[in-house]
Amino acid sequence: MGRSLHPDKEIEAALQYAEASGWRIETSHGHAWGRIFCPFNNSACRSGEFCIASVWGTPKDARNHARQIYRVVDKYRFRQQVSEMDQES
Repeated sequence: MGRSLHPDKEIEAALQYAEASGWRIETSHGHAWGRIFCPFNNSACRSGEFCIASVWGTPKDARNHARQIYRVVDKYRFRQQVSEMDQES
C-alpha cells in the first residue's frame, strides 16, 4: 500500500519529486504531516546522520513550503555530486 497523499497539490508535487529522487516519505500523526528522509547515510552529509525534513500539513504558505522541499532535495543531490567528484580525485 502506498502512502497517503498530501492535501495540498503543490506540496504533493514536491513530495513526488522527492520520491523520484530516492527520498523516503513517512506520514505521522503528530504535529507534522510527515517527514522526508534522504536516501543515503553519507558521512559528508550532516555528520553521518540521515537528512530529515518535516512536512507540514497546513503551512502558512503552501507554495513556499513546497519550494523548501524542492530546495532540500536539490541541495542534497548537489552534495552527492560534489562528494562523488571528490572521491574520484
